[in-house]
Amino acid sequence: MKRRRLYTRHRLSRDAERLAWLATGLADSGSRVEDAFWEGELTPLIEKLLHAGDEEAFNQALDRLYETHSRAYDELADLIEAGAEGSRLTVGDGEAWSGLLLALPILAWSRYSIPTRAVPKTALQGVRAQLAAHVLAEGVRFTVVDYLFSPDQLPRGYGETWQFAEQLWPAAVEDRDFNIEAKKMPETAAFVSDVRYLLVAVTVPAGRPMFRWNEVDGSREQALAQWREQGSANLQAVMAGCAFEMLLPDAYFAAWRQADREIRPYALRAAVAYLQAMLGSPAGLMRAVIAPFYDRWLVEYRIGFALTGSDELVHGVVWPLLGPEEESSETPTEIERILREAGIGEVILHGQRFPLEYCDDCGAPLYPNPEGESVHAEMPEGHDSPPAHLH
Repeated sequence: MKRRRLYTRHRLSRDAERLAWLATGLADSGSRVEDAFWEGELTPLIEKLLHAGDEEAFNQALDRLYETHSRAYDELADLIEAGAEGSRLTVGDGEAWSGLLLALPILAWSRYSIPTRAVPKTALQGVRAQLAAHVLAEGVRFTVVDYLFSPDQLPRGYGETWQFAEQLWPAAVEDRDFNIEAKKMPETAAFVSDVRYLLVAVTVPAGRPMFRWNEVDGSREQALAQWREQGSANLQAVMAGCAFEMLLPDAYFAAWRQADREIRPYALRAAVAYLQAMLGSPAGLMRAVIAPFYDRWLVEYRIGFALTGSDELVHGVVWPLLGPEEESSETPTEIERILREAGIGEVILHGQRFPLEYCDDCGAPLYPNPEGESVHAEMPEGHDSPPAHLH
């Protein structure tokens, strides 16, 4: 998802070399005419590799470009994503249609467990009605997958995403929902804060608007407000025992990245609400400890939570850095602002570099305590809780 990649000095495959060369040409192009040429060369090669399931060629080319040509990296990643989540379809008597795989992210937290489950038909019908009314343009045909996915149940990589989307297009053209066998879905771990996804495949005649905000009288802001107000009611039963917030549906990879960004401040606010509910203590009597954690570079900030006057951590949240954020000095300030707004009484910021450590026994992240040590976060005895870190 456009995160930092490791450059490899190993020889690239022929297809990876060509991907990197074409993407570099596209990035250096000075006109739309030249852009069209490079994209015309890249698109069929990407389609061939997606059909062949050659994930390694994509990864090799992206690894190389991440370190050598960041703009070419972005151009190639965009086109690979477009190939994996989109499709050109033939409908009826040869009419050309466009298809796009969408993700509908839901930010959630719970004192219990956040569900992954089959979505009942009544809830699915309500979601479909709200999508048609507030998110999708007139005349769009689509299918809603009848399952609530956790992040680790989603298709992995570009090839799997393409294969999954290929299964959905016939149902989308027929404007019917798509059934998944819930019993065959892998189990997922329990976390205090996490994202859940509904997946939708959308089809529309080529050149026609796909989203409500593509139409003259529509806007993203209006669509989001109506989607949250009307769509949330249809998922109350599905998300029983959870507080949740719905994000705007969007193309699969774009929605995933947006959820990655939005879950970070959401998880901090959720952590404060969770601790107040579990410990019966107001936020003003809590302290939060922020520290940077490094591998070879700054990877993430971790936030440990303790009660005022205590060094024992009761909870922890990871704030991963996305894209070029490791070069920004604003992140600790943003984290502190969110914690203060949530009512935390004391915020401690450590400036030294912490190693990216995990527990040898359970694999959980270690969090900074007020004394500047990396330790386990554990709820006091008598307070049952899910693992104290963000998925």
